[in-house]
Amino acid sequence: MRLTAENLGARRGEDLLFQDISFSLDAGQALVLTGPNGSGKSTLLRVVAGFLRPETGHVALTGPDVASGVKLAEACHYLGHRNAMKAELSVWENLSFWKSFLGDFEGGKGLPVTQAAEAVGLGGITHLPFGYLSAGQQRRIAFAKLLVAYRPVWILDEPTAALDVKAEDIFGGLIRHHLSSGGILLAATHQPLALESVKELQMKGFAAVAEERW
Repeated sequence: MRLTAENLGARRGEDLLFQDISFSLDAGQALVLTGPNGSGKSTLLRVVAGFLRPETGHVALTGPDVASGVKLAEACHYLGHRNAMKAELSVWENLSFWKSFLGDFEGGKGLPVTQAAEAVGLGGITHLPFGYLSAGQQRRIAFAKLLVAYRPVWILDEPTAALDVKAEDIFGGLIRHHLSSGGILLAATHQPLALESVKELQMKGFAAVAEERW
């Protein structure tokens, strides 16, 4: 399996935020986006995830387990700054919704809700409303969403925000398992993810476009 981006460009309003971004990731590989706030990291993630239309270029997923013409978004998990959970619903109800709504991409199977919650160290609180949890617990349940439905590509925007050291260790373990199982990771972060052999792309935003360099 390979994720390929070629000559991507995107705008913010009337301004070209970045251009000529190209990269490829094979199964088991990770790419970390770095750079200051406003440099285009989140925008690039949203373009790859299919939420934003690129100004130029294209991105595609290919491989023996990828059907011809399949949309890349169908193979991706996206975890942004928000956790995408309903505060008034229980943890179990939230995760059950995402498991049913997303389904599994061909080639893998997600975990049952209870096992996914246990994997992030919160198996005993699935009966509680999501809104009752602390910010760190809510983020950990958002990680569990990545586990209940199989997606080979994880796209993560500042995934370790609001986490303590223990939760960071749990999350690091989940990422390493995802990669060792043949998954692909694309992440924007200001903090190291404790991964080996990670590719890095430094984003520079408007300044780089004006100077025609990256």
